[in-house]
Amino acid sequence: MAEIKTINLHKRFTDFVAVRESNLTVRNGEFFVLLGPSGCGKTTTLRMIAGLELPTDGQILLDGEDVTYTRARARDIAFVFQLFALYPHMNVRQNMAFPLVNEGFPKAEVKQRVEEIAAMLHIDHLLDKSVSGLAGGDRQRVALGRAIVRKPKAFLMDEPLGTLDSQFRELMCLELRRLHDRLGATTVYVTHDQSEAMTMADTIVVMNKGDVLQADSPDRIYNCPNSIFVGQFIGAPPMNFLTVGSSVTAQVTSVNVEGVKVNVPRQLAGSSKVVLGIRPEWVSLTNDGGLRGEVQAVEYLGSHQIVTVKTTAGTVRTRVNKDLQVRLLESIGVNFNPGHCILYDTASEKLLESEFTAQYTKARVHGDREWVSHG
Repeated sequence: MAEIKTINLHKRFTDFVAVRESNLTVRNGEFFVLLGPSGCGKTTTLRMIAGLELPTDGQILLDGEDVTYTRARARDIAFVFQLFALYPHMNVRQNMAFPLVNEGFPKAEVKQRVEEIAAMLHIDHLLDKSVSGLAGGDRQRVALGRAIVRKPKAFLMDEPLGTLDSQFRELMCLELRRLHDRLGATTVYVTHDQSEAMTMADTIVVMNKGDVLQADSPDRIYNCPNSIFVGQFIGAPPMNFLTVGSSVTAQVTSVNVEGVKVNVPRQLAGSSKVVLGIRPEWVSLTNDGGLRGEVQAVEYLGSHQIVTVKTTAGTVRTRVNKDLQVRLLESIGVNFNPGHCILYDTASEKLLESEFTAQYTKARVHGDREWVSHG
């Protein structure tokens, strides 16, 4: 498998900058996810790594070799498209065998590889079927099989589950991750679906408007987003943000949420006004005290409820027990767990470093791999 690096990778289409000076490292054997809204530059980045798009500037290294202007077929990278790109006039076996036949592999080896990979993907019973009559999930497996059978250095996948229904997509996420671990593959995967990213990734890269905003483990991306955009993009519902006043003593930052004082046990380097960020699961409701507000919405989700409270400091969403009795328009108090409050600079919207965030900047172990987060 392979290590992939982009160095100051830049792509411009006339007056539009699709990717801006991207610096990424995909480690050997890593499942690396590019995540972001439509038009953020993730697919353009993937296509440049594949050799399907030439960069305006910068470099792409594959195992230390500069392949920036190397032809796509010479990079030994397999690309899996969103719409499968299968040959409708060929059956499953012929589709999977095509790249090997095209490269002149012996018939016996082609047959062996195709049948081995088909069995791994549980489509060996479909080998002589036409692809046009297959269900979406089976067609996706055929597309994966055609990529795997080549035994490439790396797999690049552009929203390969985007056309599947939600239930089958969840199943395929687990299968893809198991397949990745079994092959020991280097995989770069593009999606706009955060649940796919959180389920499968070793490293998630959040992009927006051509910029890489954060490249980290799912743990840090969720618990310690380094900007307000990342906190708003990741999470369902997303992180709450409130602009608050603050004061600093030796080891304690005190934030004032519309008259309610919250002590955050960490040092703070910042101005008197900061943005407090907290995930909905660390917000609780109370009848006595707290930041007062009015219940605007109650969403029952089976295992829990999402309650939206409109306060003078802004709208706050909280994840609460499914059995808690909450009525629309009732007055209620909101409390914040101080150990899970993080603070952002109001002007730059960037994370303010603290004792809490420092724990995430150290080398951490993810599975059997060690990584160092990019702050």
